[in-house]
Amino acid sequence: MKTRNSLATIGVVVLFALVMGACAAPAAAPAAAPAAITIGYGAPELSGGQGPIMNGMLTGAKNKGWKIVTNNANADASTQANQIDDFIASGVKAIVTVPVDSQAICASVKKATDAGVLFFTIDRAPIGCEIAMTVQSDNYLAGKQAAEAMVKLLTEKNGEAKGTVLELQGDLGQNVAQLRGGGFNDVMKEYPNITVISKPTEWKAEKFSQATLDVVAAEPVEGIYMHSDCVGTVVVNAALEQLGKKSKRGEAGHIFLTGVDGCPDALQSIRDGYSDHASSQPIPDFGVVLADYMETVFNGGQIKEGTVKKEGAPWSPATIVKSDTGFMLNLATTPANSSNADNAALWGNQVKP
Repeated sequence: MKTRNSLATIGVVVLFALVMGACAAPAAAPAAAPAAITIGYGAPELSGGQGPIMNGMLTGAKNKGWKIVTNNANADASTQANQIDDFIASGVKAIVTVPVDSQAICASVKKATDAGVLFFTIDRAPIGCEIAMTVQSDNYLAGKQAAEAMVKLLTEKNGEAKGTVLELQGDLGQNVAQLRGGGFNDVMKEYPNITVISKPTEWKAEKFSQATLDVVAAEPVEGIYMHSDCVGTVVVNAALEQLGKKSKRGEAGHIFLTGVDGCPDALQSIRDGYSDHASSQPIPDFGVVLADYMETVFNGGQIKEGTVKKEGAPWSPATIVKSDTGFMLNLATTPANSSNADNAALWGNQVKP
């Protein structure tokens, strides 16, 4: 009996072990790596500040461990639309672009939205449609800074705020040019003795040059405001030289040059004495900052309006506002002039001309 009882006990133990083994969770398999996030980045072109802008987005994606695929539209809106179609078809999680045309981009925004792909822009906002977010310079502030510098220069020269200024506009179909012009002209409206002659250029260097040649030859221009010193600095100086009107600060006949961007050429022209002011954009930070907000959205969080501060950042404080095109983060621009043109924090001093 003792042996039979012992065998019975062993049988119960074995049966219990088998039952428990069947009920227990199987050995944990190695955790699957999270699905890789792929971002499509559409550059409008790569001249001027657009190369550093794209590099900033590449840095932002790398910091997050995301894969990023890039395309260059070479300033053609139709090409950009086709490239965005390719991004959507490839299954990217989000698209980031600098619109070639702020209105035309809305057709691509709709396609992306219908496909469940998040849409963000850098440097320029869309016009006429809503996206997740735009990160850009405070272009209105940049124009305002350039105007204030121009008013100060004219006042110091003439004893009062008076004179004739040529405004070389960008592409007025883009919110960037509209804002840079708005900030500049809202200041100028306060000074009725300053005459502003505005010429559209569509960001084309040849149009910067021709407008300078035409207007400066015919009018007593004392200052030139460039919506983009990346596009304008070299060709405007060349046009002034052709007209025999290129001179340095402090020399007779010097024509004041102010602008927005803070490109290497502009900073060098300030150092050389030919340019006077540049509203420097925080270009390298665009993509890095945007990546943080993209991550928030990917994780189900919400972007909120308000002030954004980051210690040591040249663009701080910045503001997030909600507009009819979605959330917009406007990063402050830094006035650059002869007193700080060598500052290593200015993006134009971080890249080769």
